[in-house]
Amino acid sequence: MFHRVWAALLSLYGILLNSVYQCPEHPQLMALGVDEKELPEPHLGRWYFIAGAAPTKEDLATFESVDNIVFSMAPGPAPRRFQLSATVRTKNGLCVPRKWIYHLPEGSTDLRTEGRPDMKTELFSSSCPGGIMLKEMGQGYQRFLLYNRTPHPPEKCVEEFRSLTSCLDSGAFLLIPRNQEVCELPSNRHGTAAVVPARYGGS
Repeated sequence: MFHRVWAALLSLYGILLNSVYQCPEHPQLMALGVDEKELPEPHLGRWYFIAGAAPTKEDLATFESVDNIVFSMAPGPAPRRFQLSATVRTKNGLCVPRKWIYHLPEGSTDLRTEGRPDMKTELFSSSCPGGIMLKEMGQGYQRFLLYNRTPHPPEKCVEEFRSLTSCLDSGAFLLIPRNQEVCELPSNRHGTAAVVPARYGGS
């Protein structure tokens, strides 16, 4: 009798546990409206790269050597263009500057990377204060990237990002160490002729 009661209690506990931790059947991403009216104000300025998630580790391999990355978004050299500057601090202490340009096509809410017609970037809201989530899609890869206005957001924000992306079939997860100081950002000047291809945060 005791064993039957114990087995029933364990079974009930298992059901309750699954109901708490099971991924929602259709997890919702709240897309940010990206248009000429909303850009640039909410999305310009400094952002820190916090974590990434993807279906496979290979999709995140470009970030393996990274300690931290700081980004800055500014109005670009022409309407519907936005210049993104970044400096990557590698784990061995080097500072690697990067610059590229996002295009906002007419009638679209997706950002496109200049020189990379295969790439598409979607922006989503984050439950974390000062946070934003990006979904990058390119030829043969897809990944989610978490950014924040501060370099060290609450751990709860990272856990929520990991949980959500796991539900979206992105089981590979990478948390950027952020153990070193961030590097100086390159100057954001309009009309930059040479734009370094984006390897970090843009594949």
